[in-house]
Amino acid sequence: MSTDSALIVDTVFDLDALLTEEERGWQQKARAFATERILPVIEDDFENKHFRRELVAELGAAGFLGMHLQGYGCAGAGAVAYGLVCLELESADSGWRTFVSVQGSLAMSAIYKHGSEEQKQHWLPRMATGEAIGCFGLTEPSGGSDPAAMTTTARRDGEEWVLDGAKRWIGLASIADVAVIWAKATDSDGSTAVRGFVVPTDTDGFTATPIDGKLSMRASIQCDVTLEGVRLPVDAVLPGARGLSGPFSCLNEARYGIVWGAMGAARSCLEAALGRARTREVFGEPIGARQLVQGKLADMFVEYEKGVLLALHLGRLKERGTLTPAQISVGKLNSVREALHIAHEARSILAGDGITSAFPVMRHMANLESVRTYEGTDEIHQLVLGRELTGIAAFSSASVA
Repeated sequence: MSTDSALIVDTVFDLDALLTEEERGWQQKARAFATERILPVIEDDFENKHFRRELVAELGAAGFLGMHLQGYGCAGAGAVAYGLVCLELESADSGWRTFVSVQGSLAMSAIYKHGSEEQKQHWLPRMATGEAIGCFGLTEPSGGSDPAAMTTTARRDGEEWVLDGAKRWIGLASIADVAVIWAKATDSDGSTAVRGFVVPTDTDGFTATPIDGKLSMRASIQCDVTLEGVRLPVDAVLPGARGLSGPFSCLNEARYGIVWGAMGAARSCLEAALGRARTREVFGEPIGARQLVQGKLADMFVEYEKGVLLALHLGRLKERGTLTPAQISVGKLNSVREALHIAHEARSILAGDGITSAFPVMRHMANLESVRTYEGTDEIHQLVLGRELTGIAAFSSASVA
């Protein structure tokens, strides 16, 4: 992208005027990290299916890991600051915003929200620095949209829990030090409920295998996980989580980050299209002088700005403690859907060159197909909103936040 294009996209609507100095500082730090540490290597990493693990400690040193959490070595930043960091990281690649989401919004948030003080003290400071990596195991091979039907089980055996089952599409699992695994747990009194377990990944019976053949999120890691007779001490359970409200509270943290992050990918595509429109000449003029091209650019810009303003509104609601799951669904559905549309339009402006790695558009487009699916598909969020509008659930209410 050109510097001029980035400046124009950022300033036409003057978003900075709506941010605090601290929020702008977080955004600038994340933009510098994305520009200096991710962008120079991301095309090669995507092509070679390489996750650049050495950046994890740098993300921790920058304060990005679990940055919205208070204490335990976390930055305690506001929701809007966290969203802006997600936007900037995803403007480089969805895989790196996904890393920050899995680490901070899923694994760390699960321990922070539902863990014992001992669990928090043991894991969160090391996860905040990137010394320890976490993953979050909810989705199973048969699908992710109906977690109430999970088949992974946990049973009490004396002073131990024994876990058996399988999870799929679990980000970071093969490099993680700790996994938060959700299972249908049967206690010694015969009662059953969905519970979360803190599982050190070196525990016997825990196996994580990276999924190969991906055409999306290639610079990121997603895994199949098997649990075969995994024995854990009785205090491995997250004491504050019982039922699906536990994992859903973490999923909503990750969905909120996506609302912002997808707009980062959209901005990157818009910047690429704008830069090309100003420099590529056809019939003796830059293509940006043509009405059809300007119309596309204007429509892309409008949807980008609407998406960022929606994200900002949701961030302010979150900071007030009034953000609802339905409102998050509005944001996740809109941001990813519009980011994909912007990517498609950008590719058309770039013409044939748009399918090459000379521009980031096809990479963003491919990644956004994954973002569209995880943390709730378009259809699931449509049904959440349909329930909100009609008062009638068109799905099993136990399975959707």
